[in-house]
Amino acid sequence: MRLEGRSLFPWIAGAAILFSIGWALNRGQLPPADFTFVNGTEVKSLDPAIVTGQPENRMINALFEGLTSWNPETLKPEPGAAERWDVSDDLLTYTFHLRKDAKWSDGSPVTAHDFLYSMRRFLDPRTAAEYSYQAWYVKNAKKYSGGGRAVRPGNNVEVELNVDPDGVNSIRGELVRGKLVRIENKADQELQGEDLDKAAADATLNIEDWTFVIATEAGEERFRYADDAFAARNDPADGERFARQILLDLHDVGMRVVDDHTIEFTLENPTPYFLNLLGFYPLFPVQQKCVEAYGSPQWTDVENIVCNGPFKPEFRHLRDRTRVVKNEHYWDRDNVKLNSVDFLAVESSTTALNLYLTGEVDWIYDVPAAALRTLLQEQPPRDDINPQPMLNTYFYLLNTKRKPFDDVRVRKALSMAMDRTELTGRLLGAGELPTYSLVPPGLPGYDPPQSPHENVAEAQRLLAEAGYPGGRGFPTIEILYNTHEGHQAIAQLIRKQWQQNLGIKVRTRNEEWATFNSSQRQLNFDVSRRGWIGDYADPNTFLDMFVTGGENNCTGWGNAEYDKLIADAAVETDPTERLAILRQAETILMDEQPIIPFYDYVSKNMVKPYVRGFYNNIQDTHPLSALSIDHDEQTPNPFMRGRE
Repeated sequence: MRLEGRSLFPWIAGAAILFSIGWALNRGQLPPADFTFVNGTEVKSLDPAIVTGQPENRMINALFEGLTSWNPETLKPEPGAAERWDVSDDLLTYTFHLRKDAKWSDGSPVTAHDFLYSMRRFLDPRTAAEYSYQAWYVKNAKKYSGGGRAVRPGNNVEVELNVDPDGVNSIRGELVRGKLVRIENKADQELQGEDLDKAAADATLNIEDWTFVIATEAGEERFRYADDAFAARNDPADGERFARQILLDLHDVGMRVVDDHTIEFTLENPTPYFLNLLGFYPLFPVQQKCVEAYGSPQWTDVENIVCNGPFKPEFRHLRDRTRVVKNEHYWDRDNVKLNSVDFLAVESSTTALNLYLTGEVDWIYDVPAAALRTLLQEQPPRDDINPQPMLNTYFYLLNTKRKPFDDVRVRKALSMAMDRTELTGRLLGAGELPTYSLVPPGLPGYDPPQSPHENVAEAQRLLAEAGYPGGRGFPTIEILYNTHEGHQAIAQLIRKQWQQNLGIKVRTRNEEWATFNSSQRQLNFDVSRRGWIGDYADPNTFLDMFVTGGENNCTGWGNAEYDKLIADAAVETDPTERLAILRQAETILMDEQPIIPFYDYVSKNMVKPYVRGFYNNIQDTHPLSALSIDHDEQTPNPFMRGRE
């Protein structure tokens, strides 16, 4: 195996050597892990229910396991914590049989009750799970996660009473069950029919002003929303009780524990990718005892966390690394070949490449564009890099709640004033393809519709029609991106193209990952970069993001016809017709242009040739439990002699 980092990149070699030595000194006498890789930014949380990023995805997949798992090569669903399952003839009921030897990392058994608790917690409005819609395929799950705004008179409901505000925040309050009789507004007027639906959909109306009249065992009782702190300091009005929240009765949600090792789900409609979804990390189980003993977020601390996956955390050094070690209680531990893995918190792809070239890490998932072109041109061809197409699109979000982005002509002008071929050919150059649709090509039976291609003259005409001829009067706009040299380079290129082609002023702003995510959620931006990897191989994983008010719809855009088409596709049983409906929906999205697709990603993994079990796939998912090291192929790190 050749010595890397010298002849290839003279501009990087010296810095790489110094960086490697510095990294080693910082690491002190820490023994090396079996496998080390760059995981990107510092993870925001280890709670499967509340995270959405790829760094969190990789770590949580090492620590937890769902009912199903994904084959590392084909991505097809395979048995995970469930050893088998049955599906009813009408494709609506799934019954999962858990492994008797599935255990948590503390040695206690993993049961069906753990999965029911975790799914309920995932859907609970107080959890505020951004991915909660991924469980809405379960009967009445959407209604449960809608809380008091979703229930209607006649529904069976559960009232969660308030708890001590100084207590553990993850423990549920006492439940009072009954049937909802009516809902009254702050003027004590009953809300009914369309008026109730409109009021519930209006986020500006405060649900704390409503009174829920519920028939309980004690008779008709009146409940009003109040947070725990308010309820502790104040007394309710005469004849009323405070409630933490009011939900559809969980017994009416399509989830049922049959026995300790059997759980059953009933779906709203046949969902062909439901088994895949259960292998997606937000739907992984968490241990109720652990969550309720420590509360959130403390239960995810290394010294507290209990997990059911192939690994468990050993330590976490912020802005450095998290080390995980094999979970000795994992049911398939004998087939987990790595005893320890280090996740390095490194945001810079140049720094990551330095670490790889100097032998400090075994895998990096991203390579700087300029270096990648050189790597791919090397002869003989390298055996540690092979870019492959991914189910992943790079695009910009436009904040349609702000002027001038509320005008579709402006949005189209920005899209048509971009030269995507310059971006993919000159700036990127790893085989990325320009795209004019959100859904990547290659999904069987689906032909994505196209938004208009580059046309500077038409872009200028649209901008003038919107009231900004030659860019005059157009406000200075800002492109937001998360800190990364690749995103920075793209933002600077787009800035140049928009300024040259439209005569407008553009600036750029970068934020670290957590702040960036918050800015997107709060619509605190003009234009913001976004990338989306399909959670499963179906157009819906991209398109259902942009339903009105969707948790991941960070554009402020909504369209009733689009929403209806996404809903219609969910109940359509004919596969061909279903894809046609989804194509109609994407046509609307591309015509309204609340997003600007740029290009379809290719994977940019560099993996040492001695790593076994690493497979390229369209979701760029690589379970660590499948990896091993061929020590006969491994060579000593030339910069670290005496340490390994």
